[in-house]
Amino acid sequence: FSSLLSRIFNLSADVLQPEQEYFLQPLQPGRSRNASSMCPVDFSFGGDHLWDRFAVFVLFSDGSIYILCPIVPFGSVYKWDSVLEIYNDANTLGLESANPIAVSNSSRAVSWLEATFPELSSEAGDRENISAVKAEAHALFDASLCLQGPLQRIQRHRANEDFAVSTGVSEGRAIGFLYNLVSKDSILVTAWTGGQLQIDALADEIQPLWTIGSAPRLRVNPQDHQVLGLAMICGSIPHHLPVVKLDQPLDQTVWLGHPPPLLRLAIVDLSLPQKRESGYHILMFADPLMPERIYCLHEGGVDSIVLHFLPFTNQSSGKDETVRAPSVHPVLSTCQVDNTTSVSPLCGFVALSDSFGYSWVVGTTSTQECIVLEMKTWDLLLPLQVATDHYTNGEERKETNNAPDIISKDLLAGPKVVPVPQVSPNLRSVAADSIEGRSMLHQYFKLFHENYVEYAHKVYFELEHHGPQMKRIIDDQQARLSEAQEKLVRVRNKQTGLDDRLKHAIHQHHILEQRLNQLRNLPGVHKKPLSRAERKFSSELDQLTGVELDALHSSIETLRARQRRYTTQSSKDIISNQRRKIPGRSHVLDAQMSQLKSSLAKLSLINSENAKKVKAVESSLKAQGSGK
Repeated sequence: FSSLLSRIFNLSADVLQPEQEYFLQPLQPGRSRNASSMCPVDFSFGGDHLWDRFAVFVLFSDGSIYILCPIVPFGSVYKWDSVLEIYNDANTLGLESANPIAVSNSSRAVSWLEATFPELSSEAGDRENISAVKAEAHALFDASLCLQGPLQRIQRHRANEDFAVSTGVSEGRAIGFLYNLVSKDSILVTAWTGGQLQIDALADEIQPLWTIGSAPRLRVNPQDHQVLGLAMICGSIPHHLPVVKLDQPLDQTVWLGHPPPLLRLAIVDLSLPQKRESGYHILMFADPLMPERIYCLHEGGVDSIVLHFLPFTNQSSGKDETVRAPSVHPVLSTCQVDNTTSVSPLCGFVALSDSFGYSWVVGTTSTQECIVLEMKTWDLLLPLQVATDHYTNGEERKETNNAPDIISKDLLAGPKVVPVPQVSPNLRSVAADSIEGRSMLHQYFKLFHENYVEYAHKVYFELEHHGPQMKRIIDDQQARLSEAQEKLVRVRNKQTGLDDRLKHAIHQHHILEQRLNQLRNLPGVHKKPLSRAERKFSSELDQLTGVELDALHSSIETLRARQRRYTTQSSKDIISNQRRKIPGRSHVLDAQMSQLKSSLAKLSLINSENAKKVKAVESSLKAQGSGK
């Protein structure tokens, strides 16, 4: 964000040219207002919840919050189930509504979804194997995004459980903003320069909204007409919208263009040491493992705020709990003992979670030091007082209260050192039984009792109180020790079997190496290059590979049949000629017989040559097949 301009860059494509530009106009044209209240100070993207994943929240310095929806970076990837959920919601609750405004807004949202995610327009059978979809570059040509807001805050009356518009304002000006999704609640936290945190929850779902008639400016690739960038003016709604009430039916609130109201949960005062003239600088981070916890980094150190009441999450889970204020736990203090106004040495902070389910915070100081702390999560959401259940059948009652630390930090720090009051030099030699001496001894005994005797009583009480806890810890350690010893015994018993399996594996590996060496020594491995005649014969074999042997066999059989038929006919003619014994033609018959014999000899020679060629081709093909 730069002044009233919001830009989205794709650093992989272009570092200087923004991909998307949004010019914000939170006020109506012609209205005058304080310039400082028109300055955006922070923003945050939404979470993985319905249209929140396509929303951007903008915080202005006067505490007003605006929403831009939908905003999608080109080429970003989203879950298919999440996109399909809001697509079905728009078709069911919007297009089938009796209100024409709801139909218009929902139809515009459906067209945007279908153009941004073309998989939605495909057949149902093609969607089965889709797990994630990629956002295409798209923008409506006749409309620009509407700057929804400012979001109005409502709060709950404790007497009749009603809701009214909130008028409370925190001190100073807004400087920080955080969006945090906790189950079904969208939590918005605003930090103020006065050291307060304003915690709100969205009382309704976010819906996309466009301003018709305000066409955006597009940057298009001239070759394939693909959208490369866009710029648009995002103005707020010109007319005043009614406050959305929580008890209204869905057909009066959904897809009507109403910005969602904010439900005031709490205002947390961090009670920072001493207020500066310019106010405090507060940074907020969400715990990745425990979303109910928020970390605040300020001049005094790091604090942890835990939310104990979530309206919509508790309502959906069937819990009927009383409204509990958030709890504030100091995590790290950076204030000096002798100088409470010192600047915080922390220059960086991040909350992490590992694969084992532990939460960590990491901070860096101005002296290039790193601070790593492990944060407890399992007991922060438990109520302060837990009722104990009485069991029957002789079962003992189990304590459910959280056990305190073994030794408190106050006892480890030792008794408070109180200086002895100054005594004038003329009273140092007074008698003990005098009035001045008794008064002085009484004062000394009082100081000794207040510091050392009470400290000894505290130590005795804590040691006696933590005796059962120490016994439980020792019993638990003994149980874990016995379990570890049993595991060691099982490992020792399995050690022999593992050794045998290892020896067998080594033996098999040795056998496989020997076989590999034998295969390497085979003659076929070291092939010699073919000679020219062998290469020529191989090329001829390759040419004859596609020739069908059945056709050759049928041709040979046909030639043999013709030979047999011709031989039979010739023998019949010879016999008939001999019977006739025509004189004068014997020399003609002898010439025909000699010609016939020569033809038969040539035919048999051709037949034998063809048979040899067929056998040679078959043997070559078989050898080539076995070699492959």
